[in-house]
Amino acid sequence: MQTIGVDVGGTFTDLVFCDLKTGQLAIHKVSTTPHDPSEGVLAGIRELCQQNRIDPGGIRYVFHGTTTATNSVLENKGARAGLITNQGFRDIVHIGRHQRVEHYSIMQELPWQSRPLVQRRYRKTVGGRLAPPTGQELEPLDEAGVRRAALELKAEGVESVAICFLFSYLNPAHELRAKAIVQAEMPDAFVTTSSFVSPQFREFERFTTASLAAFIGPKVERYIDHLDKALSDSGISGDLRIMASNGGVATPAMVSEKPTLTLLSGLAAGVLGGAWVGELVGRRRLITFDIGGTSADIGIIVDGKFAETDARSTSIAGFPLLMPMLDIHTIGAGGGSIAYVDRGGAFRVGPQSAGAVPGPAAYGRGGDQPTVTDANLVLGRLDANDFLGGSMALDIDAARRVIGGLATQLGLPLNDAAEGVLTILNANMANAIRSRTVQKGIDPRGFALVAFGGAGPLHGAEVAAMLGIPEVIVPPHPGITSAVGLLTTDLKYDTIRTQFQVSDAVDVDRLNRDCLDMQAELARQFEADKIPAADVTWQRVGDLRYVGQGYELKIPLPGGTIDASGLAGIWDAFHKAHAAEYGHAFEASPIEIVNVRVSGIGAMPKLTRPPAPSGGSLDAARLRTSACVFRVDGTLKSFETPVYQRAKLPVEERFEGPAIILQKDSTTVVPPRTTAMVDTSGSIIITLGDRS
Repeated sequence: MQTIGVDVGGTFTDLVFCDLKTGQLAIHKVSTTPHDPSEGVLAGIRELCQQNRIDPGGIRYVFHGTTTATNSVLENKGARAGLITNQGFRDIVHIGRHQRVEHYSIMQELPWQSRPLVQRRYRKTVGGRLAPPTGQELEPLDEAGVRRAALELKAEGVESVAICFLFSYLNPAHELRAKAIVQAEMPDAFVTTSSFVSPQFREFERFTTASLAAFIGPKVERYIDHLDKALSDSGISGDLRIMASNGGVATPAMVSEKPTLTLLSGLAAGVLGGAWVGELVGRRRLITFDIGGTSADIGIIVDGKFAETDARSTSIAGFPLLMPMLDIHTIGAGGGSIAYVDRGGAFRVGPQSAGAVPGPAAYGRGGDQPTVTDANLVLGRLDANDFLGGSMALDIDAARRVIGGLATQLGLPLNDAAEGVLTILNANMANAIRSRTVQKGIDPRGFALVAFGGAGPLHGAEVAAMLGIPEVIVPPHPGITSAVGLLTTDLKYDTIRTQFQVSDAVDVDRLNRDCLDMQAELARQFEADKIPAADVTWQRVGDLRYVGQGYELKIPLPGGTIDASGLAGIWDAFHKAHAAEYGHAFEASPIEIVNVRVSGIGAMPKLTRPPAPSGGSLDAARLRTSACVFRVDGTLKSFETPVYQRAKLPVEERFEGPAIILQKDSTTVVPPRTTAMVDTSGSIIITLGDRS
C-alpha cells in the first residue's frame, strides 16, 4: 500500500512517500506557497513522484498536516462571522470570566476584546431558554427572531454563523432548530452550533470555540475542498486524511464540519513523529523539539503517552478552546527568526520571521534582515553549497553583510554577533522547554530530546546542554519528521457529554447509557468512513474534580459496564492523580464527574520499522574539514571540523564532536565535548559530556 504524508510549514512543505509493502521510502521538500498552500502541496507531490518513478494513481492515502486554520487565527484573517445567542448574553464572548491572563500587568491584551472573532454588530440575540439539570424548555425559541437575525446578518455580508445558546450541551433542540432556519435564509453560509462543536459546560469557552469554528470554517472548507479536487485532477484517487489536534486524522467531510479539529494539525504530527523515532531507539520519556523556519514546537511524552491539554490551558492565539488537543507549546523561534536591537537597546531574536518569502538574506530572495540561518552560515555550521542536498545554494556574502550590520549596531565582532544570535535563540527555546517540564514538576534531565525540523538538529545539542538533558536523538529524516508522523497515526474521533454527578449519588445507569450512546454515535461515523468495526478500538475518560473545585483532571474509565467496583477504582485513580498533580489528595471529600469522553480509534495503515542502515566508515563519510566556530569555556574558538555525509556514516561507531553532518533535509551539529553514533534504527544519538 502506497501512502504520502505532507506537512505544510511556514517556510517549507515537507513530503514523505512510503510503500508499506516493500518498505520503499522517499522524501522531498519544496518551498511553501503562502498565498495558496495547495499549490506547494501539489507541486511537491508531482516532483516526488517524478523523481522516484511513482505512479500517482497507485497512492492509496494522502495524509496532510495543514496550518490553514492555525494561521487564520494567528494572523486574525478569518471570515466575517456572526453569532446568534440568548437575549442578555450578547457580550459573553467579550466579557469572558474577568480573569487576568497576566496577573500583574496593567497593559495586557485580551484577544477576545482586542481582536474579537465576531464583531459586536454581528452578534444577534433571540428569545428562548433551556434550563438545567435536564435541559427542559422554560421559554420557546423565538423562531421569527432567528429568521430576522439571519436576514440581518445576510444583508451585512456575514459568511458564517455560530449559534450558541445556554445549556445546549444538555439539550441541543433550540440550536438545531435555529441552525435549520439560518441555513434556509443563508444557504451559502457556513453555519455551526456550539452543541455540535463542543457539547460541554462553560459558556464563555464553548461560545468562543464555536466562534472559532465560524471564523475559520469557510477558509478551511474551501482549502480542503480545493485540495481534494486538485489531488483527484492530478490523477491521485487515494483518500485524503487531515491531521487533527487530538493526535489522530479525520476525513475531509469531518474537518469541513468541525474545522477546529485542525487548529494544531501540523504541530500534532511532529509530536507523533518524534514519539515514533523515540520508540525505535527504545526511549519512552521524550521531549519533542521541532524547529522550522518560523517556530519551535515542544511536546512531552512520558512512558509512551502524549501530554494533553486541559480546560485550564487549552487555547489558540490566546482564545480559550474546548477541544481535545495534544499539549504542544509553540514559540516564535526558527531558522527565519529575525535578530534585531529593540528600542530599549536590547538584543533580541524573534518572534518576527523572514518566513519563506523573502526568507533569510542567505536565500538570495531579497531578504535584508539578519536571521538565525544567516548566523549559522557565518559560523560555518551550514554549508553554502550543500543546502537541501545541493538543490539550493546559500549566499554567504549576503549573510555576512546582514550579520555584520547587526554586529556594528551591537559593537561586537562578526562572529560574536552571530554566536549571540544563536545563544539568545537557544536560551528562548530552553526556557520554553522549562515551562513544560520544570515548572510542572518534571525533571528534563531524565528525558531524551528528539530534535527535528529543518533547524532542530542544528540547535538540539546546545539547547539540551542548557537543560542538563543527557541525550539528543536526531531522526533519520529530521526535516520531514512531521510528515513521517502523519504516517504513524489512526483515524480518531472524540465526543463528550456533561454529567455533573457526585460520588455519593452516582446514577450508574445514566453513566453507562451515555457511554454507550456516545460510542454508538462514533460507530456510525466510522461506518460512514468505511472503517470496519473490527478495526475500531475505544477509550473512555472522565473529567473529575473534588466538589467545589474549578477545574478537572482526566481519569481513564473502564470499558464495558461500570459497576460499584468500577466506580471505586475510578475514585482511587482520581485521588492518586490529584496527589501527583498537586502534591496532596482529599480522600474524604466527595468527587464530581463533570464530563465523560469517548474516543474511537480506527486503525489506519502505518509505517513499520525501517531496515537498518547499511552504513560505511568515517573515512568514507568524511567530505572535508571546515572552520566552524563554537563557544567553549566562555570563549569563541574556531575548530577545524570534519564534515560528514550522513548516509555513509558507520552504524554503532561512536565519534567525537565537533562535527557537521549533512543530508538533504537538515544539517546536524555535533558540538565539542559531545559524541555521536548512528543507531541501528537510523537515528543519530548525540551524548552530551561536560560542557562547563
